[in-house]
Amino acid sequence: MTKLPEIEHPIDAVILWVDGDDENHKKKISPYIKGTQKSKSKKFRTRFDQVNEIKYTVDSIIKFASYIRNIYIITDEQTPNFLKQEETQENYKNVSIVDHKDVFKGFENYLPTFNCRPIETCLYRIPDLAEHFIYLNDDFFIINETRSDDFFQNGFPVLRGKWLKFDENIFYKKFKKAKKGHKAIQQNAAKIVGFNKYYNFKHTPHPLRKSTFETFFKANKDIFIENVKHKFRNENQFTPQGLANHLEIKNGTCILKEDLQLMYFRSYKKPLLWYKLKLNNKGKSKLFLGMQSLDLCPPVILEYLLTWLGKRTQL
Repeated sequence: MTKLPEIEHPIDAVILWVDGDDENHKKKISPYIKGTQKSKSKKFRTRFDQVNEIKYTVDSIIKFASYIRNIYIITDEQTPNFLKQEETQENYKNVSIVDHKDVFKGFENYLPTFNCRPIETCLYRIPDLAEHFIYLNDDFFIINETRSDDFFQNGFPVLRGKWLKFDENIFYKKFKKAKKGHKAIQQNAAKIVGFNKYYNFKHTPHPLRKSTFETFFKANKDIFIENVKHKFRNENQFTPQGLANHLEIKNGTCILKEDLQLMYFRSYKKPLLWYKLKLNNKGKSKLFLGMQSLDLCPPVILEYLLTWLGKRTQL
């Protein structure tokens, strides 16, 4: 067996999670969406609905990234069911729940929030968080053995992505209605740092440094406030991961890597056989798996995907 290198520094993992079916969550969000049709749309609901996939996210970290010191799950007065089961508590000794109030301390007037971007902006405020940490959405999974230097090398984060032009600088996009989605908020982040193009990242775990956020937001409190004040997504916001990435690039304190080492599903319209072939063949060579909006997945395919994940990440 190859001996892995010594870990240079503690590394933590952070995951955001929400259970949209929780009655307390429904009561909190109701006054802000009452009478609006968008609250019933699939596009809106998928940001809150879940199929307990977070268990596989956590299990995948424990199994394939054993060097992780602590795993923090940020929630709004909620706890995933798998952490409530006494018989499995031994597996999750390094998993902690962090409430929104903990990371919004001093800014509680912006709570409750139903927007991942303000919460992501406050990730670095987790008490006792390591300087080096990895941020994952609850639909990110590690599916093969990783090493600490897959995320940090010589203390610098490894950023997976590629350079792209801003939409306004792409000729054919000038004639199309701009979409204010994932790419747009990355572009907003790049512009804040002063770039005229942006380093586009995908749905892989994000290695981040606490001091990068601390230094920037201490000097730019107005930018912090602008990003945390919106209860729902707003086109003027930026992605905090993108902000950190561009700050690291500007300072020369990162490693750029084009190979995403990622397998990613965002639509579940293909036949079941296609997913079986992808997972059992391509899955052998990738480090990461992203499966967006599993709550919208057809039951037969969902059952297979969760069974595959369960076997892959079994502790």
